[in-house]
Amino acid sequence: MSKAIGLLETRGLTALVTGTDAMLKAANVTLAGPMKQVGHALVTAVIYGDVAAVKAATDTGAQAARAVGEVVSVQVIPRPADDLAIVLPKFAAVIKPAK
Repeated sequence: MSKAIGLLETRGLTALVTGTDAMLKAANVTLAGPMKQVGHALVTAVIYGDVAAVKAATDTGAQAARAVGEVVSVQVIPRPADDLAIVLPKFAAVIKPAK
């Protein structure tokens, strides 16, 4: 099973919570820790799971978030590079599966 990371960034917490709720209900994905505040009201949620589930979840989450606020960015990273674990340490087990 190929793993993927999905990111949903919105302006404002209400849109992010709405979008994150929709993502988690739409597909078999896992929320990676607490949501991150970037600044200037930008907040980001990160999910992971298999590629198809992450894509379906981010599509659904972005649509739900747009209904109540502003979506700034949506990104799916299929088969993330091993070195991405340096930037996202909580994903080390996802990016570098145990052998």
